[in-house]
Amino acid sequence: MAEVDFNWMAGGPQGSGVDAAANIFGRACGYGGLYVYGRREYHSNIKGLHSYFHLRVSNHEVSANLNDVDLLAAFDAEAVVRHIGEVVPGGGIIVDKDQLETRTLTIPTLPPEFKSVFQNYLKSQGLSDRLGDLLENAKKRGVQVFQVPYMELLKQIANRLGIDKLSKIMRMINVLTIGVSFGLVDYDIKLVEKAVKTFFRERPKIVEMNILALKIAYEYAKKSFPEGLNFRLPKLQTNEERIFLSGNQAVAVGKVLGGCRIQTYYPITPAADESEYIEAHEILGTRIPGVDAGVVVLQTEDEIAAINMASGATLTGARASTSTSGPGFSLMVEGLSWAGNNEVPVVITYYQRGAPSTGLPTRHGQDDLRFAIHAGHGEFPRIVLASGDIKECFYDAITAFNYAERFQLPVIHLIDKALANSSQTFPIFETKEVKIQRGNILGEDKLKDVEYRRFSFTETGVSPRVFLGTRGGIHWYTGDEHNEFGHISEESANRTKMVEKRMKKLEAVDREVPINEKVNFFGDKNAENIIISWGSPKGAILESLNKLTGEGFSLAFLQVRMVHPLPSKHVAEVLQKAKKIIDVEMNYSGQLGGIIKEKTGISMDFQILKYNGRPMTTTEVYNALKIVLSGQAPRRQVLTYGS
Repeated sequence: MAEVDFNWMAGGPQGSGVDAAANIFGRACGYGGLYVYGRREYHSNIKGLHSYFHLRVSNHEVSANLNDVDLLAAFDAEAVVRHIGEVVPGGGIIVDKDQLETRTLTIPTLPPEFKSVFQNYLKSQGLSDRLGDLLENAKKRGVQVFQVPYMELLKQIANRLGIDKLSKIMRMINVLTIGVSFGLVDYDIKLVEKAVKTFFRERPKIVEMNILALKIAYEYAKKSFPEGLNFRLPKLQTNEERIFLSGNQAVAVGKVLGGCRIQTYYPITPAADESEYIEAHEILGTRIPGVDAGVVVLQTEDEIAAINMASGATLTGARASTSTSGPGFSLMVEGLSWAGNNEVPVVITYYQRGAPSTGLPTRHGQDDLRFAIHAGHGEFPRIVLASGDIKECFYDAITAFNYAERFQLPVIHLIDKALANSSQTFPIFETKEVKIQRGNILGEDKLKDVEYRRFSFTETGVSPRVFLGTRGGIHWYTGDEHNEFGHISEESANRTKMVEKRMKKLEAVDREVPINEKVNFFGDKNAENIIISWGSPKGAILESLNKLTGEGFSLAFLQVRMVHPLPSKHVAEVLQKAKKIIDVEMNYSGQLGGIIKEKTGISMDFQILKYNGRPMTTTEVYNALKIVLSGQAPRRQVLTYGS
């Protein structure tokens, strides 16, 4: 089979249907047996500013984007200006024919910082700021330009549908770009029609309109550009059942199948998408015979209420969670401390984004590792579990509840914007092995003639748990230090024993959780060079690792999934063998590398870091690693790709 690696990007004003276009494009490719990986980038305003979706299509599973764009579907002039440099020679740009005279430096939504850099570029190339001149320059380096009369095509649609005003269907430009795109690569239009029907399945009239727009645009591309793009997108045969999910959706489905029955949240990007998805699918038919899973979603007045309400629900016996991002987690800290003090098995799904403060509300960040580990006043145990890809997001959402109830402590499921807002095609997730582990819970039959002590001292620090309302299981919860019954106690001896009881749980986690649930190792165990990382850089690292080992470099990758408590002994054993340790993270200081040094005394030899609010791509990670392996790298490299 010939290798397929096609990179498609849709870009336009926020609110113009960029996400819808990408979803339809991805689904259509999936229906044709292809794998898809896509990431969504958008501004924090509601409408108007530039957003884009970068989709990578392949005949095998892909887990990160490249820097390259093979076909840019531009809804407006700004999309061309921002991304023209990413389109590869031999690639193409779909552009509105009526916008060729646009003076690019007068585009009102371009920020002054961008205009300054872009103006210098125009001067260096001897170009005016006319969009048409910019496109002519692109042609000189082998980029194909496909001028499409969007307004004429919309008029055809309006006439066919009997619509009197074009303003009513302006948003259909997104479907026009899809039709032209698939026409240029000669893809089966029936698969695209199926994707449109699926995406708009709850609105039959919209389906009919969009199918018409799709066909008109597809036919226009075939007639006007008979040679098409210098690429053909094949349809592949497969009997494999697959799904197309974003990170938010994977977490949501994992939670419901993992037994979550109460989800609380206050709206915040990018976390809110998860709760809204659960809310839209509160009853999910599972693949477990005879089991339907239901969950109640509660939007609270603030994040303080969200964490406390979730904690209260867990005390009654429900599996409960809350989801938030950095600013919201800051507000949750007092409630988190209360949960830690009272050994509450609550799950917090923490979606990192650009920080500090409000920072980059809709952009990527991986800066909150230390905050997640240390947030709270005083010391209390918690588990911090970091997913590295969308599949892990699904399974870790289930595992987080098992850890929380088994060890009776808060679990922070640490994700980031790159995972939340990326979408990927997978073989259907295997759920037969999913197990619900509720830990040590006592029912009424175990409480007869027993003086129940909720916080009884044990060897592991984990005490038998009773749900609120269980007959014979009277106990107390307080924000103060307490004795075994839960009554307030300020006695020094009790305080010492109670602190030690709680902290013993970290030793139990370290001892009882298998190492393959804490780390993943990829590559040759005797490799001379080892990459250390966590979270979403995983996909770009793995693709780079495969390519570099194929070129003869001795390289391996240790992915840390349980970042707290860190499996220090195992990490040290792995890293001690390496001649070069390469820390790859998306924060300024290399936080995991610093934590490893604190816990093991082992320093990172090289750092590859990124903190511009955009995820790492395979292209830039590969290039940075190769410089290290070739002995030409500075100790610290900072990656900057992304618009």
